[in-house]
Amino acid sequence: MKARTPRLASVNPASNRAPAANDPRKDGSAKPIRRDVLRNRQRVVDAASEAFAERGLDVGYDEIAQRAAVGVGTVYRRFPQRSDLVVAVFEKRIDTLVDLAAAAADQPTGAAGLQWFLEEILRLQTRDRGLRDVLAGRAPRDERMLQARSRLAPAVTALLERAKREHAVRPDVTGADIAALTMSLSLLTTADQPELWQRYLVLVLDGLAPTRASFTPLPAPPPADTLMADLLHGH
Repeated sequence: MKARTPRLASVNPASNRAPAANDPRKDGSAKPIRRDVLRNRQRVVDAASEAFAERGLDVGYDEIAQRAAVGVGTVYRRFPQRSDLVVAVFEKRIDTLVDLAAAAADQPTGAAGLQWFLEEILRLQTRDRGLRDVLAGRAPRDERMLQARSRLAPAVTALLERAKREHAVRPDVTGADIAALTMSLSLLTTADQPELWQRYLVLVLDGLAPTRASFTPLPAPPPADTLMADLLHGH
């Protein structure tokens, strides 16, 4: 218990001390976050991560609260907007995908790097329906997620351009094409046939390769970058 300040005429020893760190004062310093609040927040994030992985982004706050063993009001206080919870769960996972793209650059050839990256990103989606929803554009639009995703596009483009320089991918393929193909393949990552995407990835990769002296011209131009961004974010 804090010791009582002795009564001295017009003297307050505390008045000459600077506010302690994390001590809320009139100087506008931030109020400290209680440990139980931080603990409950993490429990909500962990529960949401599990629920999203199992069932996708449509899981309700009631179920998340039950999984976290907290009241549903706690979930709403910590994450008043669903986009806040989605960011808390998936922002770092998008960074993981960026790291995977960087690791793919270490593969011996451009074709091997592109194939390895696509295999890894689709394998992750097999285990995490929420990530599949995020990458398919079914997450709430949020600037933080847009920024996270914007770091992924250049890394994937670098993989593609290397493969094209090595003549492993036909020259008219764009990064937007890769995004669209990945989005399509992600629909084949199901619990009933978790390996089904592998079959169609082989077909896609063979279709990307310029294995003949000439290849069929593509009948339409690639999607514009702005159009692909809208598709990726559900617009």
